[in-house]
Amino acid sequence: MGIYAIGDLHLPGGENKPMDIFGVHWEGHFERISQDWREKIRDEDVVLIPGDISWAMQLEDALPDLKAIGALPGSKIILRGNHDYWWSSISRLREALPKDMYAIQNDAVLIGGTAFCGTRGWTAPGGAAAAEDEKIYRRELQRMEMSLDRAVKLNASRLVVLCHYPPLGEGGSQTPLSRLLEQYPVDDVVYGHLHGPSLRSAVNDTLRGIRYHCVSCDGLQFQLFRLPDNKVEPNPISDG
Repeated sequence: MGIYAIGDLHLPGGENKPMDIFGVHWEGHFERISQDWREKIRDEDVVLIPGDISWAMQLEDALPDLKAIGALPGSKIILRGNHDYWWSSISRLREALPKDMYAIQNDAVLIGGTAFCGTRGWTAPGGAAAAEDEKIYRRELQRMEMSLDRAVKLNASRLVVLCHYPPLGEGGSQTPLSRLLEQYPVDDVVYGHLHGPSLRSAVNDTLRGIRYHCVSCDGLQFQLFRLPDNKVEPNPISDG
């Protein structure tokens, strides 16, 4: 089983939201992703999609996008992003999902001996909106802890985390979220949210025993990223 990831698909969801307004490199982006997907992915593989899946405002409008993803090979694990306004009732969403597509929310999924968990995350508090950011960020920390606890109980041989927002600070510095991740046997973290010039701040590195991968689709040139097949070798956790 191969584990792949690609985030921030930003499919139209019935809205007039052409992504090429953000640059010609976005033109026909889902067709290019789909072609690469079909060339790489086997039925036994898993593809992680950490948020910003569709511009739809209601689940009914997001269903064509979800079905288009569901028609592609492999199992898919999705996570809510900050633009996924259509994602409301998790039970209703799960009833509507295509076969072999799983939505993570305060829980975890076990596939092929690997546990997958995570939460959206949020911008680290600071600036004028510090109080509101702090409230949302703390709530996301609680959700991540719930999800990690569920993952550990699955007794998996490997643990992979999905986030939408970057879990690390500038230059890979620690945050409350990354410190929480370091308390668990996490091997890999995939995240997105970053686009254009902000991709220069993305961290793609192994830090304090965890591999971090930014998988925003434009940063990947609209091609799926394959996670390493091996677990991370245990390293002492530092406070650096």
